Amino acid sequence: MAHTNHDSFEILFVDNASDDGSAAWVKEQFPFITIVQHPENWAFCKGNNKAVPYAKGEILLFLNNDVEVPTNWLTPIGNRFQDDPTIAAAQPKLHQFVDRDAFEYAGAAGGFLDKNGYPFARGRIFDSLEKDDGQYDNAENDIFWASGTCLAVRKNLFVALGGFEESFFMHMEEIDLCWRIHSAGYRIVLIPKSVVYHMGGASLSSKSSRKHFLNYRNNLLMLYRNLPPEIWRRVLIRRIALDLSAFGKSILVGHFRLGWAIVRGYAAAHRMKSSHRKIRPLSGAKTAPLPYKGSIVWDYFVSKKKRFSDLDPGLFKDLDKS
Repeated sequence: MAHTNHDSFEILFVDNASDDGSAAWVKEQFPFITIVQHPENWAFCKGNNKAVPYAKGEILLFLNNDVEVPTNWLTPIGNRFQDDPTIAAAQPKLHQFVDRDAFEYAGAAGGFLDKNGYPFARGRIFDSLEKDDGQYDNAENDIFWASGTCLAVRKNLFVALGGFEESFFMHMEEIDLCWRIHSAGYRIVLIPKSVVYHMGGASLSSKSSRKHFLNYRNNLLMLYRNLPPEIWRRVLIRRIALDLSAFGKSILVGHFRLGWAIVRGYAAAHRMKSSHRKIRPLSGAKTAPLPYKGSIVWDYFVSKKKRFSDLDPGLFKDLDKS
């Protein structure tokens, strides 16, 4: 970040009560950086929410600590926000840290949700990652969610919408926020002229049962919070059937902890529903619908569609005309 070439920006280093001396090292090496130290580990959601009041700019950019940025990455993002006031949030293209020409799992070229609430992205469906040949560089095509790995969002709207949902702790919080942004009538885009490199898995590895638990719990809560009740019930029935299959597969291949994480995720989401009931949409409310009318599970595992470009474009909602 110290070598970023941009006219005006500030850096906030948010420290979640680390004990490795990193905050002291940053203060010594980079005295121009504002250090926000929290009294305990508030993880991604609360940790970032509590740091926002320290930011002076109009655009917030949440950047993971396992991301490498080139010198010219920030200017295209700033220019896009300045040129188009309808844009509320954005992300650059996420590439892998090692395989520099390939998309990275956490967000690739911008995310979507299928009719059952499963997330996927341009350039990444489940564990299939594409090489970036510029196939998703059309900046006119909006995305449904921008990755929290490198998420730019207008500060006034972020605050007005309540920021990241802190009960999520970490995982799925950016998709929940982006859904609320769409429901408020704003746009989310990819900035293809900007590319950053993500190492991935720095907080929790892909094989972590804790990560598995958080993903299932928070995904179910996100659906509950953003779908009208009549749609939520239909989606939940389909999800239970599909997630039972995922549970069975985990048990059959001996991944007992991952299978149990699915069960724990459902139980925790059920216990937490009451605390989210007041903010969920009323029956018949007009909210941003799930953007892909197909099933990404069927497309990937049955129809063997491994690339985003293999999906039927007619099944996608035109997001910028919501």
